[in-house]
Amino acid sequence: MIVDFHTHIFPPWLIEQRERYLQRDATFAELFADPKAKMATAEDLVEAMDEDGVDRSVAMGIGWTDQGVAREVNDYIIESVRRYPQRIVGFGGISPTWGSDAVHEAERCADEGLRGIGELHPDLQGYDIGDERTMAPLMELARRRGLIVTTHSSEPVGHTYAGKGETTPAKLWRFVRSFPDNTIVCAHWGGGLPFYALMPEVAEGLANVYFDSAASPFLYRPEVFGSVKGLIGAEHILMGSDFPLLRARRLLTQVEESGLSEDDKAAILGGNAERLLTT
Repeated sequence: MIVDFHTHIFPPWLIEQRERYLQRDATFAELFADPKAKMATAEDLVEAMDEDGVDRSVAMGIGWTDQGVAREVNDYIIESVRRYPQRIVGFGGISPTWGSDAVHEAERCADEGLRGIGELHPDLQGYDIGDERTMAPLMELARRRGLIVTTHSSEPVGHTYAGKGETTPAKLWRFVRSFPDNTIVCAHWGGGLPFYALMPEVAEGLANVYFDSAASPFLYRPEVFGSVKGLIGAEHILMGSDFPLLRARRLLTQVEESGLSEDDKAAILGGNAERLLTT
């Protein structure tokens, strides 16, 4: 079983009216103002999955700021899951800054069959993910409903890119320590948070935390898979592409050429994801 844990899909009407929605949502404007920025529908995703040999994909939001747009796209993800129940798993796009509305939307998404919340994008949505008071209502709902929470993560060093932000390991560490009973996925290798697992207290605090490889070829050398496995174990790594930014086949190739054992590769490519999505 091959699972791509990090993809994004958009309704056809949003793609067709891109310019209009650039004016409505700040995150969308930051990430997709460039006409060359790739966007994809559910059908595009399934076609790419078939070509790349991916069995299931997690389709999620982008960290919407506008509640109306978020709800409309969440509806599209819900519909897509219903059209492709064996291929697509949905996460709802929500911002903790919406207060009680965030909790209500997360509850609605869970009732409609979505399995998680994300991708949170704290910098573009305007909050500090390390602020326990801000995050607590949404995280309590996620814990109660068994929802996985995925957040964008940023490296404190290295090159800049659209949407990079400052959700760095220090903030992520405060976040995961505040909610040890939640299942949390830090995208983009957690901005390097796994490397701090050389500290025993950090390794211990990452028990319910997972790291996906979204956009990894743009950020790290392929050896990152073996390095992170050595620090926190292959059981905490999820293959994610960040489709349509990247195709899954690029990540599949990196995992296959990583030098890891067959058992470790199987866990990263789908076993870990299947475990999370079925519990």
